[in-house]
Amino acid sequence: MNDKDIPFQSIDWTLIPKTEHNGARGLAFWQTLQFQGLRIRIVEYSAGYLADHWCQKGHIVHCLEGEFISELLDGRKFRFKKGMTYVVSDDASSHRSITEKGVKLLIVDGDFLRSKSDNKRYHKP
Repeated sequence: MNDKDIPFQSIDWTLIPKTEHNGARGLAFWQTLQFQGLRIRIVEYSAGYLADHWCQKGHIVHCLEGEFISELLDGRKFRFKKGMTYVVSDDASSHRSITEKGVKLLIVDGDFLRSKSDNKRYHKP
């Protein structure tokens, strides 16, 4: 095993506590599992939610329920509905989430989404 191996395990999300996070508008509720180099979350945004920052972190975001918009700093907007996913590497865009009616997401992020320039910084031969 290397220092990042994760043994097989099942996750009962009903047992993972929710933490509350304020947006610029609305609330986000996170259920978070943290492993070395990997974070897995179920995130629910309340109706009218607008993120309070432009995020540059890489994510895999899968829409479980509802719909939301991922807005990029350059003005582009992408609408995601139940069953849709997006993926982006660290520092590849500045993005934020917006939802009118609320949404439930599965979000995965971690070291594997670092940009190539970051990998050179963190993984020296």
